[in-house]
Amino acid sequence: MTATAPRRQPTLDEVAARAGVSRSAASRVINQAPHVSHATREAVEKAVKEMGYRPNRTARALATRQTGIVALVISHDDPGLFADPFFAQVIVGVSAVLEETDLHLALCLASSERGRARLTGLLHARGVDGIMLMALDGDDPLTGIAEETGLPTVHGGRPLDSEPKWFVDSDNLGGARLATEHLLGLGRTRIVTITGPMTARVGASRLRGYQEALIMAGLSPYGTVEADFTEAGGAAAMTTLLARRPDLDAVFAASDKIAAGAIRVLNEAGRAVPEDVAVVGFDDLDVAERTDPPLTTVHQPIQALGREMTRMLLALIAGREPTALILPTRLVRRGSA
Repeated sequence: MTATAPRRQPTLDEVAARAGVSRSAASRVINQAPHVSHATREAVEKAVKEMGYRPNRTARALATRQTGIVALVISHDDPGLFADPFFAQVIVGVSAVLEETDLHLALCLASSERGRARLTGLLHARGVDGIMLMALDGDDPLTGIAEETGLPTVHGGRPLDSEPKWFVDSDNLGGARLATEHLLGLGRTRIVTITGPMTARVGASRLRGYQEALIMAGLSPYGTVEADFTEAGGAAAMTTLLARRPDLDAVFAASDKIAAGAIRVLNEAGRAVPEDVAVVGFDDLDVAERTDPPLTTVHQPIQALGREMTRMLLALIAGREPTALILPTRLVRRGSA
């Protein structure tokens, strides 16, 4: 049997000829450069598809000085973080956009001194084409490290004490206000809150939304305890609040995991949810459907957060000027309030 010769790959010149454009114009389209007309881009993309053209990655990297890699940097050093449903959904959103490109994703955990040193070396060596930063506390040095490199950088959420030029965030303040207003609408007046960490903007914003809703209703915050975003943290905080404010009639929890811990403690204490104490969470993760009763919560579009971060970063890499985004939140009513 005669072996079939491998099919020859078309060249860039042949793609340009098929599209009826110059070689440089075809190269700009294939390398996603800005300032290319819609007609040229459409003609080249059609020729690429028809001819089955695949760019030479090595040649393109040399020509554009790009690595074909973007980094999702999370200020945390626990590998188990990637099993967290919030970050898992962010990664799903990021991956969905990157699947439409030739870019690869590097996941970097960097909160320890060693982790930050490794990341600094990677960035200064131009080992990636762009950076997405997440889970930053107020004094986190990662923002400064990224800025020093001059690489395109997008924030998922915003640092506590600064306003980056390019970020994608959820409406944490508005969502917390919505949750508290829902509890007020149920006739609850002794509403406590379990906040997230106050070192992060997300925790501070959700606390402020709770406070604003009560102030607008002519009430004062009835009790506030800080917790980390875990069920154990929520359970400990709820125990403290029951001791301080035994007559509380509602809880706004700054995350679904916190709310799950709070509901468990309320059930163990003989407080019926929602009859005695109404509970609202934030995030709309899978755990919200597994609490007893199922959790009323504020939905934030977590996968969309990952998608929009990635689209924004791709625009920056391509030389375009994107606009920062705040994604809307909405209330999802279930049995707990």
